[in-house]
Amino acid sequence: MGAACAYYCATAGLRVSVVERGAIGSGTTSACEGNILVSDKEPGPELDLALLSSRLWRRIGEELVRSTIEYEAKGGVVVAGSPDSADGLRHLTAGQRTTGVDAVDIGPDELFELEPNVTRQAVGGAFYAQDAQVQPVLATAQLLRRARMLGATVHPGTGVTGFVRDGQGAVTGVRTDSADTPVLYAQWVINAAGTWAGQLSELAGAPVPVLPRKGFILVTEPLPRVVRHKVYTAEYVANVASSDAGLETSVVVEGTRAGTVLIGASRERVGFDRSISLPVLRKLAAQAIGVFPFLADVSLLRTYLGFRPYCPDHLPVIGPDPRAPGLLHACGHEGAGIGLAGATGHLLAQHLSGEKPDLDLTPFRPDRFEEATP
Repeated sequence: MGAACAYYCATAGLRVSVVERGAIGSGTTSACEGNILVSDKEPGPELDLALLSSRLWRRIGEELVRSTIEYEAKGGVVVAGSPDSADGLRHLTAGQRTTGVDAVDIGPDELFELEPNVTRQAVGGAFYAQDAQVQPVLATAQLLRRARMLGATVHPGTGVTGFVRDGQGAVTGVRTDSADTPVLYAQWVINAAGTWAGQLSELAGAPVPVLPRKGFILVTEPLPRVVRHKVYTAEYVANVASSDAGLETSVVVEGTRAGTVLIGASRERVGFDRSISLPVLRKLAAQAIGVFPFLADVSLLRTYLGFRPYCPDHLPVIGPDPRAPGLLHACGHEGAGIGLAGATGHLLAQHLSGEKPDLDLTPFRPDRFEEATP
């Protein structure tokens, strides 16, 4: 998210500095699948954001050269395991099509043609041609590389410890833990700290309720091309939209260029607990085998976990914060951060350049949560 903001702001001719607490891409970026999806979103502001971002990622892929970020417009396949889930999926795709999503309802024969190894118990599904994928750490590195070519400076291993304000209370920079750059002054500061954006917003005196939502991913041994698309079950959309703090799992399976297959996805709000849960891993593996039975005979190389930046209303926080003039937010995208990064950076760069953003930022405004507080 921060790299996309830097890329678009630098492209717009703004002078940019990036402050990164760790190494580049070492946060949530390193613990995700790199999905650029429109398929898992219901009609509304987030889907509008996803459609814009999908178009922008294609342009980014062309400008940065697709191979350098492993951009792959592979498409997505949603699998319906029962007539009821097939009916619910058809209702979703009908609504999505009215917003510009290329969603095609498919029967079992078409499903098996798209994914020959999928379970024969499936009754149908949907195909989404617009779904794509990038390698997230490569994409981050390449976006920052291009931003640096345009004059941006990057400060890795530098944590933000506070904010600088002028006499009227406007944010005019950040304080850091670096002896070389203890203070960085700026006309605007963008909070793109991912899962830790809530903590950073509190330092600025303009809190946004971004919380960590833990999730695991399984990685198989390298295989031939046995999973052709991003594949998940119809129940996945409901779990993404759920506000339940407890454990939820719904299978997501996709291949990578390296031949490994990635398996997710679990969601639970347990703070920043990094402990491994074997019951969760077993449940994910069993659900994946239910969709792709051949996986029962495949070995796992490793598992990893990450924390998605969750907001209570499932919408990201994007735009200027009226409670702290000079502060903008680009956070709270939950599991869609990679996919929505292009549009978020683009829209903020438009705002900061004095242009009218391509989308109305009102649904994403940072102070909207105060209205919901009794």
